[in-house]
Amino acid sequence: MPTLREDSDRAPATIRKDLGTLQAAINYAHSEGYITAAPRVKLPPKPPPRDRWLTRDEAAALLQAARNNPQDRARHLCRFILVAAYTGTRSSAILGLRFMPHTTGGWVDTKRGIMHRRAAGTVETKKRQPPIPIPRQLLAHMRRWERNGARWVVEVDGQRVGNVKKAWTTALRASGIEHCTRHDLRHTAVTWAMQNGADKWAAAGYFGITLDMLERVYGHHHPDYLHSAVAAMERGNREASRFHAV
Repeated sequence: MPTLREDSDRAPATIRKDLGTLQAAINYAHSEGYITAAPRVKLPPKPPPRDRWLTRDEAAALLQAARNNPQDRARHLCRFILVAAYTGTRSSAILGLRFMPHTTGGWVDTKRGIMHRRAAGTVETKKRQPPIPIPRQLLAHMRRWERNGARWVVEVDGQRVGNVKKAWTTALRASGIEHCTRHDLRHTAVTWAMQNGADKWAAAGYFGITLDMLERVYGHHHPDYLHSAVAAMERGNREASRFHAV
């Protein structure tokens, strides 16, 4: 059981998620007759969406730190960063990618340039993982990795990497970047797409999120954000120079 200190250090979003899981377990136990009543778990307020993303310079610094790691086995983090930054794919899905179809995760079709982010036949969840075209820069890397004998997109000595936490922490410290999680690479990819003027419908489909969430969390990064409102204000105040003396 976690101590009070350990629990207090957890992110509010994580605590809320765990309490929601507890509520679901209680409801299930009640529906199956294991308990006679289902007490209601009070959830803390939903925290505002996280808006941490990496600049191009920060991403370059993080990649350089991963490349310069004295342990060659840690170079797998470079691949992880590239895939996450180019596609916004979640960590678990990236670590499950192979260069051929399999039953436990997604796979990369380098001939057609398509990334299948979940295993064939698996049920789609709320965390949607649609197949996507691979950006040409990333596809060039992936084809090279495959030619060099890689079986997994992120691997060490031919074996799948199950967790990049240690290498991530080391690279983050070496790069001097603060307050950044692996999931923030997903925020980075979506943010960059919006900053570059991506079509919102296409971006929502590409990253596997709803249009509502895309507009609510990332909409202000788009060059067209409130553009019509600003244009209307500018058209309606053509004589604004009269106010300059105020």
